[in-house]
Amino acid sequence: MNHQHRHLPPLNAVRAFEAAARLGSFKNAAAELNVTHGAISQHIRLLEQWLGTPALFRRSVRRVALTPAGAALLAEVGPALDRIADAVQQHRAKRSDTTEAVLHVNALATFSMRWLLPRMSRFRDEHPEIEVRLTTSNDPIDALPETYDVVIRGGPDTYHGFSSRFVVSERRLPVCSPTLLRQLPLDEVQDLSRHTLLNVTSMPRLWRDWLAAAGEPGLRPAGALTFDHFYLTIQAAIDGLGIAMGPTALVSDDLAATRLIAPFPEISLPARPYFAYMPAANSNNSHSVVFCNWLADQGERSERRDASNSCEVTD
Repeated sequence: MNHQHRHLPPLNAVRAFEAAARLGSFKNAAAELNVTHGAISQHIRLLEQWLGTPALFRRSVRRVALTPAGAALLAEVGPALDRIADAVQQHRAKRSDTTEAVLHVNALATFSMRWLLPRMSRFRDEHPEIEVRLTTSNDPIDALPETYDVVIRGGPDTYHGFSSRFVVSERRLPVCSPTLLRQLPLDEVQDLSRHTLLNVTSMPRLWRDWLAAAGEPGLRPAGALTFDHFYLTIQAAIDGLGIAMGPTALVSDDLAATRLIAPFPEISLPARPYFAYMPAANSNNSHSVVFCNWLADQGERSERRDASNSCEVTD
């Protein structure tokens, strides 16, 4: 069989050109490809030499701009690289029946520790053919340094090239250990003035907003502690250090096991629910769909249980 010989330029130079052209900056292209500014310049010069005139960029002291020839080349090269990336992704997603699939998941740190990890043994039992590799980050989806099969964040948000799936809703309300509650009962909101309130640096207004909603905007607590992560605040509440503003989804297991008590369940603040985001290019990955379906099912179970517990408290 005869194969036509492909006369291709250096592919690293093509990648450097596409990144620099798309971002409008050699510096930003270097950061994206994790190389030096000089390496980008060298690749561009190599590609221009390989192609011959006309040049691809107009260079000035402060910036670079595409020439008409460069813009025409980008219009062809960009989609070609996208097709290569899609083909590679589809190839990686294909697994034989005897091979364990690897699913790369990125989720918020506190959500992972307080909600996802306690349920992961169930997923493993139900789907032993899928290995979940979990990493945590609080970065926005479009700022993540690499591509994941599933990303769990608040929502609903719209990200270009992603579909989303609702996982579980959330509200925020005070929670504390039953031991602390026995020592210093909370019969009414004013009783919080005898307690230490636990805060998280990323949401400094939580307690202020809740107290305003509870009709006690001027209440002064006996003390305050501040942590840099929600999961530290929740753990401090479990350990009896004070009263935390607990995200309902993330403390539901602790409330069910009575490691935590919600002294004022009728007063809560709204919060963004959690969503699973999946790259559109990954829509044919059946393992991602299975995982997102499982997340939604777990979220529904969690909310049914929380609603049942609320009815029992109310009754």
